[in-house]
Amino acid sequence: MLVVRIAEALAGGLLVLATWWSVLVTLVVPRGKTTMITRALFRGMRTPFVLFASLSRDYGRIDAVLAARAPVTLLGLLLGWLLLFLVGFSLLFSAAGADVAVALRDAGSSLFTLGFATPTTDQLGITIAAAASGLIVVALQIGYLPALYSSYNRRETLVTVLASRAGVPSWGPEVLVRHQLVGIIDSLAGLYAQWENFAADVAESHTNYPVLVYFRSPRPLRSWVIGLLSVMDSAALYLALAPGRAPSEARLCLRMGYRCLREIAGTLRIPVDDDPKPDDPLQLSREEFADAVAYIRSSGFPVERSAAEAWPDFQGWRVNYERVAIALAELTDAPPALWSGGRRLRTPQLPPSRPRDRRPTDKEGNPLPLPGATARPSGTRMRPGHLPTAPGMLPIDGRPVQTGP
Repeated sequence: MLVVRIAEALAGGLLVLATWWSVLVTLVVPRGKTTMITRALFRGMRTPFVLFASLSRDYGRIDAVLAARAPVTLLGLLLGWLLLFLVGFSLLFSAAGADVAVALRDAGSSLFTLGFATPTTDQLGITIAAAASGLIVVALQIGYLPALYSSYNRRETLVTVLASRAGVPSWGPEVLVRHQLVGIIDSLAGLYAQWENFAADVAESHTNYPVLVYFRSPRPLRSWVIGLLSVMDSAALYLALAPGRAPSEARLCLRMGYRCLREIAGTLRIPVDDDPKPDDPLQLSREEFADAVAYIRSSGFPVERSAAEAWPDFQGWRVNYERVAIALAELTDAPPALWSGGRRLRTPQLPPSRPRDRRPTDKEGNPLPLPGATARPSGTRMRPGHLPTAPGMLPIDGRPVQTGP
């Protein structure tokens, strides 16, 4: 009997300590770490949402289901910690002499500060510890929310601004094309400087608060992962196609961007190659790259190199971030944008839409045709010559859907 009580005391004490460590690392310690308990809770909350979302192939419905995942995960973390505390303190009460039912009652009464159970004198320390644990965990979670949503709002402000510069879902070549078409190429330096700061902010906030990674944008086809990927791709394209004109901010944005993605991947335990070779293979094909370069040229963008000449430099930049960006896009079930890899949810890959640029001399304002703009399963390659059903419209499940600006 004594051996059983000792085992219960050890098991209960270790469970309480492990749960406290998970709480402190997740909510208090700013070191970009997660514990086994936190990761298990994250995975457990993800599975039902993904299974339910997989019943549809329409991305709007999928996004509506997944939008609740992060808030529910926050609630699940709190409930998971409280449940583990309940089990741990129940084991401690049992080790102190209570039978199973009484131990569970005493632990629940103490943890949730209900006060309907009266502990014995030798259980007083356990009662106080359980009551303090319940109060502190709830208080920490409440204090965690303002910092969380403040970081989320800062992130989404710049993602929303990007929608008018890169379309939705955003795409690197489209960034260059839109700036050329409206004659504001000179503003790209400022854009890259903003996104360098964005990447630094996201690296700091999303490693300290990993649940932020899963918070989705208010609009279905916007995503911080896809936004950062598209800005980095546009910077790499600029440096590869027009090195004499490219602003220095493009290089700085790229470096901070792939450092941001790597740090977040490290927190989530996604394998990352920190020192890839410039000629390592890409998932993006040379044919897709050549199609995009032709699209950029057709806008009048001042290109200094051919696609063949620019490819080695572009490959050397993209190899630093392609795998980790695609892994994060898959993990977060981000919008299936061009050049963003495949998804576990087999949704069609979507090109960016652009509103008609109507003018007195061009009342229709037909936009440039996008290369490979026909929706297709994500992860497949673009095929030259395929155009959208109509300007600003994308075919989803056989019917045209307006996607926004």
